[in-house]
Amino acid sequence: STAVELTAVEQRLADATTARDTRAVEINEELARAAGDRTTAAEGLPDDLMALYDKLRVSKQGVAAAALRARRCSGCQMTINPSDLAVIAKAPSDEVVRCEECARILVRTSESGL
Repeated sequence: STAVELTAVEQRLADATTARDTRAVEINEELARAAGDRTTAAEGLPDDLMALYDKLRVSKQGVAAAALRARRCSGCQMTINPSDLAVIAKAPSDEVVRCEECARILVRTSESGL
C-alpha cells in the first residue's frame, strides 16, 4: 500500500541522513588532523617559502609542490628537459627549485632521476 511504501522511503531517507551525518563528522575529524599535520610540517620553514607555497596552492588547485620523479614533474606531468635537469642537479639541496612548465616547487627525492 501507499502508506507502507511511504514508510519505507522515509526509513531509507532517515538511514541516508544518518550515514551522511556520520561521514560529515569523520571528514571534519580528518580535516582537523590534516591541519594539525600541516602546522607541524611547516614549523621552522622560512616565511618566504611558506608565502610562496600558499600562493601557489591557491593558483594551482591545491597542489603547490610536486615530486620530481623519473625526470618528470608530478604536478603537471611534463618531462623536465635536460638543461633544466642539469641546473636542478647542481642546485644545493636547500635551494627551492621550480618546474619551468607549471611553476610548482619541485621536491627532489632519490627517484628524481638526477
